[in-house]
Amino acid sequence: MESKLTLKLNKDIIEKAREYAQHHKISLSRMVEAYFSALTSTEKSEEDEITPLVKSLSGIIKIPADFDYKSYIAEQVEKKHK
Repeated sequence: MESKLTLKLNKDIIEKAREYAQHHKISLSRMVEAYFSALTSTEKSEEDEITPLVKSLSGIIKIPADFDYKSYIAEQVEKKHK
């Protein structure tokens, strides 16, 4: 059963979405429906599956529990721009 939905969105976003939909030959309604479907899907698809390479790399790097990544990034940016 289909039902109507009204959304309020930024005009620029709507225009970009229209262009995207037109380029991919899909309606905005179908595009939004597909997005909501993917967002709320509880089943895992093949794309969600973790590849063997990623599984093999998992856990290689040990990061301390108190690691402050924001400070680390700030330090790296500062070094880069000296």
